[in-house]
Amino acid sequence: MKLIPHSLPLHLLLLLDACLILHVSARHSPEGGSNNIFSRAVHRARRHSKGLADDLRVAFGAVLVSTPIGSGAGSGSGNRSGLKLLSSRDQAVLGNPVVYCKSGGSRDSDGSSSGGDGGSSGGSSSGGGSSGSGTSTISGGSGGHFTNSTTSRGAPSSSGGGGGGSTRTSATASAGPTSTVSSPFKIVSSHSGNDFFNGWNFWTLPDPTEGIVDYVDEATARSNGLLEVNSAGNAIMRVETTSQVSANRKSVRIQTQLEIDKGLWILDAVHVPSGCGTWPAFWTNGPSWPFDGEFDIMEGVHDYTNNQATLHTDAGCTLSTNDPNKLGIAGTVVTTTNCGVTGADNAGCGIRSDSSVTYGSGFNKNGGGVYAGLIDDDGTTVWFFPRNSIPSDINSETPLPSSWGTPMARWGSSSCNPSRYFNNQAAIFTSTLCGQWAGGVWGVAGIPGQDQSCAQRTGVSTCEEYVRKNGGAFSEAYWEVKSVKIYQRK
Repeated sequence: MKLIPHSLPLHLLLLLDACLILHVSARHSPEGGSNNIFSRAVHRARRHSKGLADDLRVAFGAVLVSTPIGSGAGSGSGNRSGLKLLSSRDQAVLGNPVVYCKSGGSRDSDGSSSGGDGGSSGGSSSGGGSSGSGTSTISGGSGGHFTNSTTSRGAPSSSGGGGGGSTRTSATASAGPTSTVSSPFKIVSSHSGNDFFNGWNFWTLPDPTEGIVDYVDEATARSNGLLEVNSAGNAIMRVETTSQVSANRKSVRIQTQLEIDKGLWILDAVHVPSGCGTWPAFWTNGPSWPFDGEFDIMEGVHDYTNNQATLHTDAGCTLSTNDPNKLGIAGTVVTTTNCGVTGADNAGCGIRSDSSVTYGSGFNKNGGGVYAGLIDDDGTTVWFFPRNSIPSDINSETPLPSSWGTPMARWGSSSCNPSRYFNNQAAIFTSTLCGQWAGGVWGVAGIPGQDQSCAQRTGVSTCEEYVRKNGGAFSEAYWEVKSVKIYQRK
C-alpha cells in the first residue's frame, strides 16, 4: 500500500497526543492492551471529529484488535481465537471487515471462494478444445431479443470445460489511498483476459430473431476459429467466413450465468462486428421475454455508425416524451415512446446516439470505447465514452455514474419503473446475420453511416443471398472485448 505524505491535521495531532498520554497510563490500566488505548483515544478524538475518528478506527482496527491471550485481562474459554473483542459500539463502527488493499482471492459464481488467479481458460488459440473454461451450453428455452414470440430463456446444462477459472464475481476496494468520494457500487462479476469466457453459457438453439446463423458451443467455436483470446488479452468472437454456405453461418452467442434485477453493466470493447448483413448487440434480458424486460445497451445493423439503445418490455413501460431536452439525454428518440411489446409490434422504444463513433466502423476506427448500462430505482440509463475519454473511476473499478454527465439514453422510472419491468437480467453478446432487423432494412438508406442501402452497395437483392455467397465480406464481423464488469449497489 503506497503512503502519500500529507501535513497532519489538527484532529490527527489531537489523536496522537491522546495516544501518547494513554500509553503512559496504560501501564497501570487493568486492561493495559493496545486495543484499550486505541478505543479511548478514538473516543477522546470523537469530540473533535466523529468522521475522522471512525475513519481511523477502520484504518487501524485490523492492526489493533488482535491481542495474544494473556497479554491483557483474563483469557476466558469463550474466546479461543486469542482475539480481544471490540465493544458492540466499536464493532458497529467497523461493520463487516473492510479491506483497503485488494485481496488476491476471488469468489466464484456459486458463492464459494477461490484463491489467487486460478486456472486459465486456455483460449489464446482459435483451434483446439475448451480447456478449463467452466462454461456451459444452453439446451432449453429460446430467449427473446427483438422477437415476436413470448418464450423462456431456459436453463443451462453442463457441457464444456473443466474447473479452474478465475472469473471474478466479487471484489474488495481497490488498493491505494481511500478516495474522499467512494463508489456506491461493488463489483460482483468481472470477465477479462484468458478467463474472459468463464461464467458464460453458450447458446446453441435456433436464433430467436430469425437470423441465418447457427450458434455453436464453445468447443465447436474454438475448433472453427470463431473464439479465442488474442495476444493483447482481448476476447474475440467471430462469425464463420467460409466462402459460400448453403444455409447458415456458424456464430457465437453467450450470456452470463449471473442474473440480477438491478445493476451496472460496463463493456470495454475495441471492435464490434460491422458491414452489410451484420446485426450484433450487447444487451441484457430476463428469463421470460418480454415480461422480465430486455435492455439493449449497444446495437445496430449493416454499416450504421451510431448506436441505438432500446427497451423491450411488458405493456405499460413508456418514454414520458420524445423531447431529448426533457428526457435529459444526448441521443434522439427514433422509434415510438411505447416500450411495451404488444402483438406483432415489438420495435420497443429506441434512442439513437448523435455520435458517429458509437457503433460500427466509426467505433472501430476510433479504438472503441466503454459502454455503461444502468438499471436502478431512478430508471434505465446508457452512457458511452470514447477510448480517449473513459472516466478514471471506471478504470479504477469505483464507478460514479452521478459524475458522468448527460447520458446517451435514459428511461425514467416515473413512466417505466425498473422494479416492475426488469427481473433476473443476464448480459448477452449476439452476432447474428440478416434476421428481422438487418434483413428488414436491407434496402433502406439514410441512417447515419448508411448513405447507400446494402442492396445498392452490394448489388445483391436480399440479405440472405449476400451472406450465404460472400464469406470473405465478413472479415470485420467480430467482437474484440477487453472486459465486461458487472456491479451492484452496496
